[in-house]
Amino acid sequence: MQTHLLLAGSTAPPTGRFLLALAVILTVAFVLARLAQRVRQPAVMGEIIGGILLGPSLLSLFPGELETRLVPPATLPYLQLLSQLGLVLFMFGVGYQFDIGHLRTPTAKRQVAAVSLSSVALPFALGAGLAYALYPWLSKSELKTDGPLGPALFLGAAMSITAFPVLARILAERGLYKDPLGSISLACAAVQDFLAWCILAAVVVVVRASGPWPLARMALESALLLAALVLLVRPGLSWLLDPARPWAGGTALTHAVLVVGVLLTAVATDEIGLHAVFGAFAFGAVVPRAKIDETAPQVPERIEQTSLLLLPVFFTVTGMSVDISGLGGRGLVMTAVVLLAACVGKFTGAFGAARLTGATPREATALGVLLNARGLTELVILNVGLGLGVIDTRLFTAMVLMAVITTLMTGPLLDRARPPLPAEDTASDTRPPRASIGSAP
Repeated sequence: MQTHLLLAGSTAPPTGRFLLALAVILTVAFVLARLAQRVRQPAVMGEIIGGILLGPSLLSLFPGELETRLVPPATLPYLQLLSQLGLVLFMFGVGYQFDIGHLRTPTAKRQVAAVSLSSVALPFALGAGLAYALYPWLSKSELKTDGPLGPALFLGAAMSITAFPVLARILAERGLYKDPLGSISLACAAVQDFLAWCILAAVVVVVRASGPWPLARMALESALLLAALVLLVRPGLSWLLDPARPWAGGTALTHAVLVVGVLLTAVATDEIGLHAVFGAFAFGAVVPRAKIDETAPQVPERIEQTSLLLLPVFFTVTGMSVDISGLGGRGLVMTAVVLLAACVGKFTGAFGAARLTGATPREATALGVLLNARGLTELVILNVGLGLGVIDTRLFTAMVLMAVITTLMTGPLLDRARPPLPAEDTASDTRPPRASIGSAP
């Protein structure tokens, strides 16, 4: 009775409507994920497309207000909170898997460094220049910044990203993650994502700071947080989770420590003025993987499974801001030039640097195709930009379409550039790779 009274006096939707919307989202995500796998696309691409289809892009075309019936507007604030939890847990997993410390040969290190830097620098330059060109077309009422500098810095960072988790899945499904090409491409994607997140963090600080002192304060607080994570949190976790401790050996403590740690670090970066995803990524990157893998290796997998269950909610919330039917002529031009700049920047930067560091034309082509995939990570960055007000909804839609198209085209183009391995070469180990970079030649 008390619960009903509380709900009656608030704007909260009935529990049934919220649960029904969640059931619709998960069902659509499951069906489209299976369809995506049937056509040799990563399952996450089906979930992303499902989220877009549940938004105004498709449902607004049907009569009967189908869009608001399936996902009522009253449920959106609660779905938004749930999506942010899934996003934070997902970014913890990305940080946890981030490891480029074991490249074995100087040649591999040079190639990774050259390809990573060139395929970040060129897309960044093209994206920044494109933002200046498109700025007159942006809806100024939706922007929270004055002048084109904020959109230029953000678009450059967004163009520089590579979808590290999706790339790992593409390589696994084609049996290439043990191949030198797979190792090099994963290493390059990890370095690129790290650089792009650093650039994005700087963009957030510049955009949100209202003057020199707030800018300096945010930069100082961010540096202090990173120092605390490296110098205090990591050693503390190593001591706490050491297998020699009397309480070691169970998964409950490890699970609680990791979840609480990622949530608190996400809160810290959010309070500083950065997005919560930065804290989640940073915490995942500093936790002592060796100790966790020794005492409770299943815990990170459980956290990952939880994030994968919640990510379709994030895709649906994202899809609510995507309206393909409302792009218009200028929106279609935006989409075309964004897609062209994204493909040219990534492929040219990766291909050219790979050739200069000794790769064959076929290897360089395959590497350029792989690093052009953007997928899920791009959507995370785009949502940060939309929240910051450095892009409007039309450019947001164009960038989402670019992310979907560049990822969908990766598999088929890779099969042409480098045919799949024979069945006997991949049958012995069909497990998806742990997305760490420890096997490059």
